[in-house]
Amino acid sequence: MLLAPSPHPSITLPPVPRNPDQNEEPRGDYQQYRKECGQVPKRSHRTGEAYWVIAKQYLGAEVKMSQTVLVTGGAGYIGSHASKVLSLAGHRPVVFDNLSRGHREAVRWGPLVEGELADRERLVAAIREHRISAVMHFAAFAYVGESVADPALYYRNNLSGTLSLLDAMRETGLDKIVFSSTCATYGMPEVVPIPETAPQLPVNPYGETKLAIERALQWYHRAYGLRSMSLRYFNAAGADPEGEIGELHEPETHLIPLILHTALGKRSHVDIYGTDYETPDGTAIRDYIHVEDLAEAHLRALEHLCAGGESAALNLGTGSGHSVREVIAAAEAISGRPIARREVARRPGDAPILVADPGLAAQQLGWCAHCSDLETIIDTAFAWHKRMA
Repeated sequence: MLLAPSPHPSITLPPVPRNPDQNEEPRGDYQQYRKECGQVPKRSHRTGEAYWVIAKQYLGAEVKMSQTVLVTGGAGYIGSHASKVLSLAGHRPVVFDNLSRGHREAVRWGPLVEGELADRERLVAAIREHRISAVMHFAAFAYVGESVADPALYYRNNLSGTLSLLDAMRETGLDKIVFSSTCATYGMPEVVPIPETAPQLPVNPYGETKLAIERALQWYHRAYGLRSMSLRYFNAAGADPEGEIGELHEPETHLIPLILHTALGKRSHVDIYGTDYETPDGTAIRDYIHVEDLAEAHLRALEHLCAGGESAALNLGTGSGHSVREVIAAAEAISGRPIARREVARRPGDAPILVADPGLAAQQLGWCAHCSDLETIIDTAFAWHKRMA
């Protein structure tokens, strides 16, 4: 059931835990602090800056030294949101992007270096010029269908390009990378919610290339001391509540933007692929996670590595899912507009249910999704798409 938004209440934040022996630097248990802040409303264009007050007060202060972070693919959807979060937390993002699928106007929180991942010399020059201390690696092609039709493109960009980046890191002495991985490495899971220990058996070149990098990072850690956090996220969705950035793909293949494009009259209908799954309403169920939750997880992963933490691979999700019909119904309620849909056959390789077990990320990073309820996801995405229409 969707609840009507409540008025913005007055907000009194609990004090950040402090250690009197550390010159009043914020300290303490992150999850406990989250509990203390449990009544603070989610950050949205309705509820203002409550969450980011917490983020800047706690997360930003928690890291002793500001980092200059090379954000590959930082002109794209998730990379641009991560850049904003880095900046709010006191770090300096330096975006490295060829703009083939990203957007120059999404680079707002640090300099842009235009270049190709395959150009190792350009990467080395950027790392040295900007005195980079860590890397967040988002630059990758991510269309499953395209990867099946043109696997060479994906192996060249996602795999070879990343190996070029790792070579540049080794040459310049960088030893910390947060890697944007995917639940597509699991393929067709037998257990749901999916734990990190589930077999990784991808069914398309996109998932295969991401898994190949995960495995390479394990070997690079052993051989070269390069520490990494591979973040396997599920269905990224939503948009920056302030409307500065959002989801803008060409072509668009993701369900929520397609639904909202239909609501805005940019499409005649949205297709429902399969209505005979073994789910309550017959349609596929996915774990949708707000892009800001993803961005915060990348910040936490960076902090983990900067604090000397070991390498790991973690799921990023909510632990619950929504069916296609539920997402359409929620979008109709929020937009106040009918959304035409057409029922078509299943797509080959689509799993009935993909839902994360996010417990390990909570344990190792103190992270959990806080603004990934379906209402907030669709609300922020709809505001963004209306603005762009």
